[in-house]
Amino acid sequence: MVGRSSLPEGSLFLGFDSSTQSLKATVLNNELIIVASEIVNFDSELPHYKTEGGVYRDPADDGHIFSPTIMWVEAFELLLEKLKPKINFSKVVAVSGSGQQHGSVYWKKGSHTVLSSLDPSKSLLSQLKDAFSTMDSPIWMDSSTTKQCREIEDAVGGALKLSKLTGSRAYQRFTGPQIRKIYQTAPRIYEDTERISLVSSFMASILVGNYASIDETDGAGMNLMDINQRTWSKTVLEATAPGLEEKLGKLAPAYAVAGQIAPYFVERLQFDKNCLVIQWSGDNPNSLAGLTLNTPGDLAISLGTSDTVFGITAEAKPSLEGHVFPNPVEPDGYMVMLCYKNGSLTREDVRNRCAEKSWDIFNSYLDRTPPLNGGKLGFYYKDHEILPPLPGNHVLVLITSLHGILTLVPRDKINCSVLCSWFPSIHC
Repeated sequence: MVGRSSLPEGSLFLGFDSSTQSLKATVLNNELIIVASEIVNFDSELPHYKTEGGVYRDPADDGHIFSPTIMWVEAFELLLEKLKPKINFSKVVAVSGSGQQHGSVYWKKGSHTVLSSLDPSKSLLSQLKDAFSTMDSPIWMDSSTTKQCREIEDAVGGALKLSKLTGSRAYQRFTGPQIRKIYQTAPRIYEDTERISLVSSFMASILVGNYASIDETDGAGMNLMDINQRTWSKTVLEATAPGLEEKLGKLAPAYAVAGQIAPYFVERLQFDKNCLVIQWSGDNPNSLAGLTLNTPGDLAISLGTSDTVFGITAEAKPSLEGHVFPNPVEPDGYMVMLCYKNGSLTREDVRNRCAEKSWDIFNSYLDRTPPLNGGKLGFYYKDHEILPPLPGNHVLVLITSLHGILTLVPRDKINCSVLCSWFPSIHC
């Protein structure tokens, strides 16, 4: 392995984070000090896509939430343009990144030829706008595949058997059920699909000008991979859709080299032709790696668009709740995770409704609230919740002072007057 000290002077490392609401870049030097960073917010900087929180909600299909695939391409180009005056791309020795887990991209037949022969005189947007069999990428917030989840579980012998095989029971946002839904409801799209990528492998594919492998850790969030063998499970593939293995390609470790950077970026932005692209992985596995959790029992909490709790373990013991993935940096280890859909977007919604869209005002209310608020607690669900499974647009109200009453209240029945009665620190 080449150490940092043996790298050319001035070497840089470029990392990306392709999340639900934005695309970010961070540049580190030899000493792993941040020397530059940039961000593209999808809603505000690419308003022509008309996303809210980076996503679309389909009013005709309850729980169907997706993002426009091509928006991610345009954001990637814009982010590189923002970085151009800040760094010398020829000094970048390695590039990698993380992608929101469970999002999927569907490359149209013939798109590999386009991807591998990109013209540096033209934009990525203009060359890739017709490269997808569907322009809609299902993402982790989607909850429209209950039927497909049950079908896959039944086909392999039940939810627990699927969990022991793949690390999780069938979850609506997981890529396997999403693929099955497309196969069942839009068979022409499935037939016209040459390769299926996750968000992580999709972005890596653009950088190498070739279809990058899905990595084993992010691939475990698909309900398709044998968690112990770290190969695609033929049993689950057959239960999901025909001819699926060919569309998925081969798996790779999260720390493997995906390839050298594509000539497109060498000629257009003057990257060094020897710059390595390291496998991208999911945002949660990369958070675990970045926090350097290294002892079984270590836990971390991430409060993002979704809220997650994750840690590491020496053995895989999947159950009916939560997830087990291969550890992204320890070949023989595993990571465990719980995921809650109603994270920052739900907190922001409460802030906007009751604190004049200001965190300062929100915090002032919080400071004036006595601990435990006299026994009145609320859990807010803007979207269908994963854990526990609860419908969106509701508030789960726990009033402990009244004999532990637990009530699920529709959000449209909640206004600031009602909230004032529960939470005296809020002033309408």
